[in-house]
Amino acid sequence: MAGHSKWANIQHRKGRQDARRGKIFTRLIKEITVAAKMGGGDLATNPRLRLAVDKAKAESMPKDNIENAIKRGTGSLDGVNYEECRYEGYGIGGAAVMVDCLTDNKTRTVADVRHAFSKYGGNMGTDGCVAFQFTHCGYMLFAPGTDEDALMEAALEAGADDVVSNEDGSIEVITAPYEFSDIQAALLDKGFKSEMGEVTMRPQNETVLAGDDAIRMQKLLDALEDLDDVQEVYTSAELED
Repeated sequence: MAGHSKWANIQHRKGRQDARRGKIFTRLIKEITVAAKMGGGDLATNPRLRLAVDKAKAESMPKDNIENAIKRGTGSLDGVNYEECRYEGYGIGGAAVMVDCLTDNKTRTVADVRHAFSKYGGNMGTDGCVAFQFTHCGYMLFAPGTDEDALMEAALEAGADDVVSNEDGSIEVITAPYEFSDIQAALLDKGFKSEMGEVTMRPQNETVLAGDDAIRMQKLLDALEDLDDVQEVYTSAELED
């Protein structure tokens, strides 16, 4: 058993993500473009591209937008040349923070990320200072009340790496990153629909923050997520109300 407030924290996070829906298409188009540039435009042989396209479809992105992003990545259409970069640091209470970006100007991006860290009480660190605290994986969260035994059997049969039950009744299913889509589809076929599912960097340990510390940490995370070049922000912080 783990994660006493996992369900509440995830619902809170989803609400904040929904409030930023205007930026979702922009970030997905960047990811599709870079994935196609790195691994080609064939979804069957490029698992990163397939994940990006699946996510875009889940957000109801128009087919033309997806196809044009792939064409820009493969060079069939002109477009901006994005580079990947990752910045790492510490938030309130020493909580680990990783910031993944896609940018056409690294000088601008690193300055923006460093400013957000310093303004809101964090510290930007060196490359690799917190990355070892995270695991790249697929992640699904199922609502309290889900049949744990049946879900566990179905998940392990589909090839999941782990199933974790939380004190609040929610259940997490962990997968290898590029097997996420297939396992999610297999579970859906058996009637198990996750409330949240993504390929992410999952913290190996959590730093629980409450009260003023939680408020300050949320401000830091919001500031980072609002930056135009930021794709994803990962943290070991668990924020309590």
